[in-house]
Amino acid sequence: MADSIWPTIHAERQALADDLSNLSAQQWATQSLCSEWDVHQVLAHLLSAAKMTPPKFFANFAAAGFNFDKFAAKQVAVEGTDGPAATLVAFRTAQQRETAPPGPKDTWLGEAFVHGEDIRRPLGIPHSYPLPYVARAIAFYAKSNAIIGGRNRIAGLTLKATDTDFSVGSGPLVEGPAISLLLAASGRKSALQELSGPGVRTLQERP
Repeated sequence: MADSIWPTIHAERQALADDLSNLSAQQWATQSLCSEWDVHQVLAHLLSAAKMTPPKFFANFAAAGFNFDKFAAKQVAVEGTDGPAATLVAFRTAQQRETAPPGPKDTWLGEAFVHGEDIRRPLGIPHSYPLPYVARAIAFYAKSNAIIGGRNRIAGLTLKATDTDFSVGSGPLVEGPAISLLLAASGRKSALQELSGPGVRTLQERP
């Protein structure tokens, strides 16, 4: 499955671009599930990641004083400077790229799914994600604290999908759709209402 991660990401980029092709100005300005960004800014973030390379990342990260939030905000501003329509065109152009910041490839798989939902959910746009790869992203978050702190967030809990044969961890149960488990592992509290089990309360209490 490792060799097929990029085609999956490419397909998710195309699906997202298609979903956003007819948004109004008001919709582009809709608050996303990322508390600091609107829909357009999340797309600009995805575009930045698609165009990033390790050398470019290290140079820009150093220029931001090794502050990740400052670095990310700068990249969003750069990629979104010409407005939503231009960002969408550039995102389509970057659809087939296989460059990324340094780090495990599964990071970018999770980014595609989570940020896709960050955008789609506030806009009321449904999307079916490839469940084996969503499960893979959850498993990655369960063992990694990079950027989002997934390992600490779901430590001591069992996450079990109700729409595919997947579970990870041990401890009090949290179950529900795989994409909702992934969002919860990434810290999106709004997904908790779609989950059940004695471990949900623990997720509610964790940052």
